[in-house]
Amino acid sequence: MGDVKGFMKYDRKDFKKEPVQERLQHWKEFTKILPEEELRHQGGRCMDCGVPFCQSGCPIGNIIPDWNDLVFNNRWEEAMERLHKTNNFPEFTGRVCPAPCENACVLVINNPAVTIKNIEVAIIEKAYEQGWIKVHPPKHRTGKKVAVVGSGPAGLACADQLNQFGHKVTVYEKNEVIGGLLTLGIPDFKLEKWIVERRVKRMNQEGVVFKTGVHVGVDLAAQDLVKKYDAVVLCGGAEQARELPVPGRDLEGIYQAMTFLPQQNRRNLGQHIDSKASITAKDKGVVILGGGDTGSDCLGTANRQGAKWVKQFELMPEPPPVRAQDNPWPQWAFIQRSSTSHEEGVVRDYCIMTKSFSGQNGKLNKLHGIRLTFGEKDPKTGQRSFKETPGSEFEMDVDMVLLAMGFTGPVKNGMLAELGVELDARGNVKNDRNKMTSIPGVFTAGDMARGQSLVVWAINEGRTAAEGVNCYLAAEKI
Repeated sequence: MGDVKGFMKYDRKDFKKEPVQERLQHWKEFTKILPEEELRHQGGRCMDCGVPFCQSGCPIGNIIPDWNDLVFNNRWEEAMERLHKTNNFPEFTGRVCPAPCENACVLVINNPAVTIKNIEVAIIEKAYEQGWIKVHPPKHRTGKKVAVVGSGPAGLACADQLNQFGHKVTVYEKNEVIGGLLTLGIPDFKLEKWIVERRVKRMNQEGVVFKTGVHVGVDLAAQDLVKKYDAVVLCGGAEQARELPVPGRDLEGIYQAMTFLPQQNRRNLGQHIDSKASITAKDKGVVILGGGDTGSDCLGTANRQGAKWVKQFELMPEPPPVRAQDNPWPQWAFIQRSSTSHEEGVVRDYCIMTKSFSGQNGKLNKLHGIRLTFGEKDPKTGQRSFKETPGSEFEMDVDMVLLAMGFTGPVKNGMLAELGVELDARGNVKNDRNKMTSIPGVFTAGDMARGQSLVVWAINEGRTAAEGVNCYLAAEKI
């Protein structure tokens, strides 16, 4: 630990943000890293807690107290090295991770947590600035070839690790750009795409081959990959969006979030969007169904496009402002959270079920809903029953509805159907402790294996799969 009394001497201080009206005028990131001296103070708030629960809260087990101490002592290059021991892409997680590490910080019991996420991104950006991020291709090659299908955070982490093990890695991506949801899902104001390109360029220089515009299971038979490569890793994500099967769903003006968000990201990349296919919230009243991160991303995007107003509806009740008694530290706190997008203008409402949509000439103009009443939690399942509240039916004028209700698992037709991999009870690709599927030599990682989750969990999955592949190839060699 850097400063024995740091947690008492220094208050938590977050990055500065541009005023709302300024940042709504552009698509770039709008936070500014603190001066180095202030970051050292923030690192000094990390206390001698004995058991660093932050590490157990972090899915990749980042050695957080170590690099907090190194930052406090102005040993930034060593902090970068310690950070890279567990995290291939701290520049991604330092921007888009919800920071479960901070949620588990011991200091949070009665004080604001250490600014772990901010320190993380400050370390890696300083490392790039100082030229400490070098190209390190493996010294020896094993002669083994591995195909990774999907270039999201799981696929990239897996490819990076496998390449460092000395295997020849080729990443196949169905879209025209590398990065998966990092590039086409997460808005630029949270993660500018040159940041993804910077890391991908380094991986390419170290020997990873990237092939874009190749949809495995459509353009290229999955079985051909199995025959050509010594191992294949499926990292295609959980792209099957949850649907809303109600009357009027087919009206023009109702879109899945992952139709809406990638289109704007492509615009920001300079790509042409045909006017007939263009989706924009400009001058429209917008309702977002779903209160999670995807809904928040839709909100920030709609406001930047010039929406007239935006409302966000959630099926579940409004979370409490503080932890409930049955949700103690260091568990993830189920509390009300507001993103930077919520600061930019929205009306949030809860306990709402959409019953139908209506419109004229095939175009949406009304949402019909009803309010719900929830019962107490079932002590065995933790679930809460609900019923429609009599007399609470309502209708409202709306021009656009964005469905941000989560995902139900990977797309089954195409690659998975062709390979015939076994699925688990939730419809994800079944795998063992080494991430191998029911087919020898075929592995899986990320959302395709665990369901919709966080970028940091995807990195964990990719690293675990790489270890599994490496052990498999080593045993095969013997």
